[in-house]
Order: sequence, then structure tokens, then C-alpha cells
Amino acid sequence: MGRRNAAGGVIGVAAAAVGLLAAAVGATAAIATVVYARRVVTPPATKPEDERIAAVDLASGEVVLAASDETRMRGRYGFWFDHESGHARLGDVIDADDRLVRRRIDSVDFGRLERTDRGRMNGAYHLGPWELGHGYDNVMVETPLGPAPAWFVSAAEPSTRWVIQVHGRGAKRHEGLRAVDPAREAGWNTLLISYRNDGEAPESEDRRYGLGGTEWADVVAAVRYAEEHGAERIVLMGWSMGGAIVLQAVLRSAVVRERLVGVIMDSPAVDWVDILRFQGQALGMPRGLGDVVARLLGGPWSGGLTGVAAPIDVDDLDPVARADEFTVPMLLMHSVDDGFVPIEGSRRLAAARPDLIEFQVFEGARHTKLWNHDPERWTGLVRGWLERSSVDVHRLGDEAEIAG
Repeated sequence: MGRRNAAGGVIGVAAAAVGLLAAAVGATAAIATVVYARRVVTPPATKPEDERIAAVDLASGEVVLAASDETRMRGRYGFWFDHESGHARLGDVIDADDRLVRRRIDSVDFGRLERTDRGRMNGAYHLGPWELGHGYDNVMVETPLGPAPAWFVSAAEPSTRWVIQVHGRGAKRHEGLRAVDPAREAGWNTLLISYRNDGEAPESEDRRYGLGGTEWADVVAAVRYAEEHGAERIVLMGWSMGGAIVLQAVLRSAVVRERLVGVIMDSPAVDWVDILRFQGQALGMPRGLGDVVARLLGGPWSGGLTGVAAPIDVDDLDPVARADEFTVPMLLMHSVDDGFVPIEGSRRLAAARPDLIEFQVFEGARHTKLWNHDPERWTGLVRGWLERSSVDVHRLGDEAEIAG
């Protein structure tokens, strides 16, 4: 009886909140706002397979896809199909016109590509660290919610320098595998972590994303793990929402800052209000509803409407407002045509701390596909920045010893 009353209370509060929201923005807009807000914080159970397959020729190793912003992109990509029960690796574009794009098939790893008609382009080209040709370990990081799986790939020579990889929303550890080789070549170990609600790590009670406001605690756990296993210098690298998570970990945790010597970000989620506006418009919603969604997420009824355990104040997640608190160098990379996370947030962060942030702008690379689009440039940037970080850290250490 008590449980039924509690549920009824939640439903009643949610209904009242929807009523107030409807009075403010209109009934249809209120429903759209709640649906959009829930979508933002709910981990996707499935991902849309938006790319249409027109023809597959396994004998010649080619696939023909309907032309889109994603299928036209140069470079190598993963390609999921049949609701992620099949996976292929697609190579570069062979030719294209306004309707169709012909690409090379690098491999069909599992599934029957010739028997399906739709799929999804994915920037994570590698399926696991075993494909990189280096030794690796499956490890567990003890987070506040329980043990979370991670991959550890050591540098070519013993090293006390660690890069901790933090993937983005709807992605998994595979996303960061593209950075393992340049890190290894620069003399850095790599720890690729999972975090709450990503489908691998333990779930939080509400099973909702915190947009960086809750996941940062799992990064703190990863830093502790690295320290316990010999890390003396740590770089955090975040992809998309992983960038937001990394920045929150830096701002909120003295444990993280103690051994932190740098941050790398690929297509980071910096300004959530801007992102909500941008993605809302992409879904056909009026621009102003993005601001309404932001207010809803931070409001007292957000739990009843979206399922989050606590309100998410996106203004509190704004790293630009606290840019003066950052003290370590950063490499920030973003594409002008990201298509998912607008570059403006990265521009503002870079402008706020030009003394610390090296801002590298790409064109034609879209969201978290910078390596795929221009692997030589991207790899060179990451490797070179890590190499310089190693030298700078050694120099600072020597100067401190002399001063002492």
C-alpha cells in the first residue's frame, strides 16, 4: 500500500509539473520538452541505423550506401548493422555522387552484410585492444558503485605516465582505442575506463546520465587506481560527454588535480545549454525549447519527469565560468561541422584560457571522427602534445629540485 501511495505521489507531482509547464509553453511544447529532456539523460537502449545500404559486393570488397553527411566522410570507420549483431570495417570512399557513395570494405567481422539494408557509421574503428598488437590487461576499477571494467595498455618501456581515456555518451571503451598508439609511442600507459550507466560499469540507482555531474566520481576512482599502480603523472582524455566528465573531475576533485599534468579533449561537450538548443533544432524543435529543457533538468520536478535522482543544473556544469581554476595544459580538438556538439563551446573555453589551451580546429571531420577523417594529423597532434608534456614535466621537476 505504501509503495502504491509513493508511486501515486510521484505520478501526481509529475502531472502537476507537466500542467505548469504546459501553462508556460503550451501543451504540445510541454510534452515535447519532457520527451526531449528524458532522451538527453537516458542511456540509449538501441541506436538508430540511419544509413541505407544500396548494394554489397563481397567479391570486389565494396559497398554502396545512400549518400549522407556520414557516408560521404573520408577515412576508415566501424559499421554496425542488424541491431548491432553485425559489424564491418569500411575503408575510404571510392567514388560518390549526390545519391550514392561507394566505399571499400576492409572486413566483415561478424554478421551477413550482404543480407541487410541498413547500418550505422561509427568512429570507433577497433573492437578491442587485442587488435592493436600490444599486450593489454583486463582490469577492474573500484568505483563508488562497484567494480567497473577497464583495459590497461602499457607503454613500450616501463613508464609512470598514464593517460586515462573517458568515452562519450552512448559509446564504450572502444572509443579511446584510437589514442593508444600515439600515447604508447610518446611513452605513456593507457587506461580505458567504463563509467556508470554506460552498459559495462555498474548502474546508478536512477540509471540516468548526469551529463558529467555524477560520472566524474568514476574518473576519480580511475585516478586512484592509476596511483595505486604506479602512476606519477596523469593526463585525462575525454571524448564528447567524456570531455564534460573530465572537466568536472578536474574542477571538483583534489585527488585528480594532485598528479594531473594535462587534459586532452576530442569534440567535448562544453556548453550544455548550447548543445540542447542545437540538438533540439536538429530534431525540429523551436530554438527556445532547448533553454526550457535546460531549466526543466535543473528544476525541482526534474526527477518525476525525467527519472534523474537529483536535478541537473547545467549552469553548474559550465567550465567556461570556472576557467580561471584550470592550471594544467590542454589539447582541445573540434570540427567546425561537428553535427552533434557545436564547436562554439570549445571556442569559448579556448578563448577563456589561451595560456593553457592549444585549440586545433578540423573541417569535415564531424563528431568524434577526427582521427578517422585525418589520422595523420590527429595522431601527430596527440603524440606530439604528450611528448612535449613529458619534457615539460621533467623540466618542471628538475627546476623544483634545484630550487629546493
